[in-house]
Amino acid sequence: MLIIGIAGGTGCGKTTVVNQLIEELPDGEVGVISQDAYYNDLSHLTIEERRKTNFDHPQSIDFELLQHHLGLLKNGESIAQPVYSFLECNRTDKTVTTHPSKVIIVEGILILTNATLRDMFDIKIFVHADSDERLIRRLKRDVNERGWNLDETLDKYLTNIKPMHEQFIEPSKEFADIIIPNNKYNTVAVDIVRTIISDKLT
Repeated sequence: MLIIGIAGGTGCGKTTVVNQLIEELPDGEVGVISQDAYYNDLSHLTIEERRKTNFDHPQSIDFELLQHHLGLLKNGESIAQPVYSFLECNRTDKTVTTHPSKVIIVEGILILTNATLRDMFDIKIFVHADSDERLIRRLKRDVNERGWNLDETLDKYLTNIKPMHEQFIEPSKEFADIIIPNNKYNTVAVDIVRTIISDKLT
């Protein structure tokens, strides 16, 4: 099994890179695990308290469960991947069964901040995008898809997202094997990664 970690700041385009890689690989040979599914269970908090949680800090992630699940997949066992609700700011009671596959892609803003998790990755990728572009993408996503209003999102950007990016996410770039500058015309880096994956699979 080949495990690939794909990190980068919020709104940098990680999902686009993941989809580009998946599109060119054989069906059924790639599984995806999202860091977002492993936010800590906050059922003991009210929705108002959950919305004030700093979800951009490494302590917001249940890294132990994520590491455990990756270990199970490497041993050929299926996992029940949690399902997260951005509207409820919490895990739901649903899970998604994820089966072992030749390639597992783990994507999330904080995955390269955890040393134990980094050691489990065969390839570590950091997707870089301009901070203004990332802010615009985050604003659109939070307002249009996640039920936040504009003022809430801007406040969260200034108090949590930007400081956490500078303190934790940007420095984690140094652990990456490959840095992909994300713009719609950049296909060379993705092609290189795809070639590396194909070589390792064969």
